[in-house]
Amino acid sequence: EVQLVESGGGLVQPGGSLRLSCAASGFTFSSVAMSWDRQAPGKGLEWVSTISSDNRAFYVDSVKGRFTISRDNAKNTLYLQMNNLRPEDTAVYYCRNSALGARGQGTQVTVSS
Repeated sequence: EVQLVESGGGLVQPGGSLRLSCAASGFTFSSVAMSWDRQAPGKGLEWVSTISSDNRAFYVDSVKGRFTISRDNAKNTLYLQMNNLRPEDTAVYYCRNSALGARGQGTQVTVSS
């Protein structure tokens, strides 16, 4: 059974940082591309970033230069380092197995003063 469990969300002031984690199980983590998506209040799901199995990273324009996706295949864990956060980054963040489309339950990120 594919399981994805996100953690690391919270309340942070504008300009602050958070690191999200996603613990994966039930599939060969190192072999698949992994992604982060987010859903802001009242809006649809938005793709944020993808990391390929060979560590190529891709980002939506709005987070380029501020967010960094990474993976630790030994720990079956996906990360999203988020710096210089803005109020418009407020959303529930989900990790996703890009091959299967499966997502976790999400973690809330709120950027507010």
